[in-house]
Amino acid sequence: MQTLKIGTRGSPLALAQAHETRARLMQAHGLPEQAFEVMPISTSGDRIQDRPLSEAGGKGLFTKEIEEALLDGRIDIAVHSSKDMPTVLPDGLELCTFLPREDARDAFIGKTAKRIADLPHGATVGSSSLRRQALIRRMRPDLDVVIFRGNVQTRLRKLDEGVAEGTILAYAGLKRLGLEHVVTDLMPLEDFPPAPGQGAIGIETRIGDRAVENMLAAIHHVPTGQALACERAFLAALDGSCRTPIAGHATVAGEKLSFAGLIISPDGTESHEVRLDGEAADAAEIGIDAARTVRARAGAKFFDGWA
Repeated sequence: MQTLKIGTRGSPLALAQAHETRARLMQAHGLPEQAFEVMPISTSGDRIQDRPLSEAGGKGLFTKEIEEALLDGRIDIAVHSSKDMPTVLPDGLELCTFLPREDARDAFIGKTAKRIADLPHGATVGSSSLRRQALIRRMRPDLDVVIFRGNVQTRLRKLDEGVAEGTILAYAGLKRLGLEHVVTDLMPLEDFPPAPGQGAIGIETRIGDRAVENMLAAIHHVPTGQALACERAFLAALDGSCRTPIAGHATVAGEKLSFAGLIISPDGTESHEVRLDGEAADAAEIGIDAARTVRARAGAKFFDGWA
């Protein structure tokens, strides 16, 4: 039996996601842990800490080196946070498998107040996400929003050191790390919509690798895959990148899919929302239609200032 090599970033959260993938494959196929090798790979996104990703090259910085290892055969599958995945993948690769989605909400961790609404005037809030920064500014234009880079533990340490009075992180990541206890408030999906793909673990493979595809089919969660097809289509149709604050969240119930999407200016002063329902089988088409709708509402000039 050949060892299945699982590529991942080296952060505690990324390793937790790789270990969850391994555990599901072990259970689905009755295989021992020795049948798998988790291989941490350092990415450009992990190494660049001195400036926003939007200035350094975008979210592909978290996947480039891992995808190179997948293409040249050093690894067999790559495990990612779906929200970090560009909408266009390298030739020969596909995002084919999604594990059951965790809670997609954002979580606020406050030091001087439990909720963003209760922070004092002019308080500092740290976030590396343009979407979160824009939504914070929409809620509280008086707050000082600063860039917070690094993995979950690094950001929590910065909070303890007083760099900011609060920060926002994905609740799913905190749950996977057993850190739910640090959360002081959960942000409602309606007021603080998540990034497309947030909370979902995605697995990337080489197109045509039938043996790997057959293994992964046993752990693929169809409703999550449908939701992500919609969200990623919405993002792709809007030319979504780290320079564009975009939120999108789809839910699947039986054969039906509901999608809510939002585009917002970086300063939080202008936003446009869309909601569409349809058949889950038409997930990608719903995402594309939602993007057309919200782009028409915003007008051609909406993206000019930061695209």
